[in-house]
Amino acid sequence: MNQDKISKVIKNIRKSKGLTQSQFAEKYNVTYQAVSKWENGKSMPDIAILKEICQENNINLDDLLEGKNIKRKNKILLIGAIAAFLLIIIVSLILFGRNKNDFEFKTLSTSCDDFRLYGSIAYNDNKTSIYISNITYCGGNDESKYKSIECTLYEIDNNTKKKVSSYNYQDKESITLEQFLKNVNFNIDHYSKNCRIYKENGLNLEIEATDENSQTTIYKIPLIMEENCES
Repeated sequence: MNQDKISKVIKNIRKSKGLTQSQFAEKYNVTYQAVSKWENGKSMPDIAILKEICQENNINLDDLLEGKNIKRKNKILLIGAIAAFLLIIIVSLILFGRNKNDFEFKTLSTSCDDFRLYGSIAYNDNKTSIYISNITYCGGNDESKYKSIECTLYEIDNNTKKKVSSYNYQDKESITLEQFLKNVNFNIDHYSKNCRIYKENGLNLEIEATDENSQTTIYKIPLIMEENCES
């Protein structure tokens, strides 16, 4: 039994998953001191825990106990997975790439430093759709409580602002901006503008938040498309 190799493998697994020793310990119902001893080669997990760790990470338990090199096996598995993924993409392109009804996707992002989001424009010859979700505020630690918040998607065309869709909150219980944004997403299935002329008509998100003292804060979030739609 190669205790030094086992300690290194356990440490690498924990770090690759971004877990602290306490979090890793909680996962396997042990103390963080036990994990520390495993990683320093001062003790070993019992065989049941070691078996569970190996199963979850595609490691052969016998190879690990015998001190054999397990990196090659994981590398082969990774190469196989990548090859299978590429094959699926190639087959999909061959089978569906020329269908006029298939959707093309363009990524939407924001030029505002205070917010991050996931967004995309999906389009084909028949329609254009907009999807926006996972909006997060990263402009600082805003713990203010708001009694009403509205997030509105606007289309800006020649300095004219046209409302496309909105999501609002108004209740007896005040909430933070972070709590509100967790529930905000936009799914506009039939956007009025063709994707090819999107660059001429910008999209903006605007968040209007009113706190418990009736003070209103407005955030304006311009959206940009990373690439033009195909002509």
